[in-house]
Formats: sequence, structure tokens, C-alpha cells
Amino acid sequence: MLKLDAIDLRLLELLQNDSKLNIKEVAAQLNMTKTPIYERIKRYEREGIIEKYVAIVNREAVSRSMIVFCSVSLESQKLDEIKKFSDAIRKIPEVMECYLMGGVNDFLLKVAVSDLNAYHQFSSGKLAALPNVGQIKSTFVLNEIKRSTVFPLS
Repeated sequence: MLKLDAIDLRLLELLQNDSKLNIKEVAAQLNMTKTPIYERIKRYEREGIIEKYVAIVNREAVSRSMIVFCSVSLESQKLDEIKKFSDAIRKIPEVMECYLMGGVNDFLLKVAVSDLNAYHQFSSGKLAALPNVGQIKSTFVLNEIKRSTVFPLS
């Protein structure tokens, strides 16, 4: 694992907030020249600290205004069954995030759909249709209070 100094942490913070900043702008904010900034960024990419660069889409502008959290319990928690479910979930585009959980439910999914009817189609037509799904509990987001893609570094 790469040891990160204060400059690394600040640079990663800047890039998380706006990955379109150019090297010159970043260097100016960090009081450095362009070359060491460029080299650090390339090192982050090589080391896997920066996985990829993305555009964050306004979901309401593309008609995916409903967010639902689904707790899923499997009928069997055997390792191969968990893997099969995980592999199937990765292929479903409505699922934005999926976590294997410890506790009452086996998985927690964050799902984006256009409306309640679309969620019904998703939950009964795709999710419940997967083998080994025992129970699905849904929680609907009424108002998004905070959403961030910035991983806290300090």
C-alpha cells in the first residue's frame, strides 16, 4: 500500500471534487509545479488509488428520479449461492450499488428507477426472479439529504 503524505491527500481531495481540473490549476492550488503533480496523479493511477474518472449524471434529468434501497435475504447462504447472486446483480443496470451484509439481511442494494411501476417491474420481474432469493424488503427515498462520491481522506 502506498503511503500518502499531506500533499497526496490534498491532491486526491481536489481531484475527487473536480476531476476535470487541469494540472496547471491543481499545481497552482497546491503551490507546486506541474511536473510533480502530473507524476503523483500517474502514480495514483498505476497503484489503483484512482480507479477511474466518471461523469456524475443528474438522475432527475434522465428520468431516474426514484431511489429504492432493497434488503435481500437469500434462501441459502452457501458461498456458491452468494457468488451466483452477486454475479447476477452485477448485470442488472438498475442496481447502482450492492453490498454483502452481516446481520439480518444478506444484501443491500441501491436501485434507481423512473417511478413506482418501474420499481414493481424491477423487483418482481428481475430481482425476485433470481434463483435463491428468499425475501425482499424495500425502502423508498422520500428526500435526498446528502449524496457524495467523495471518499473522506482526513
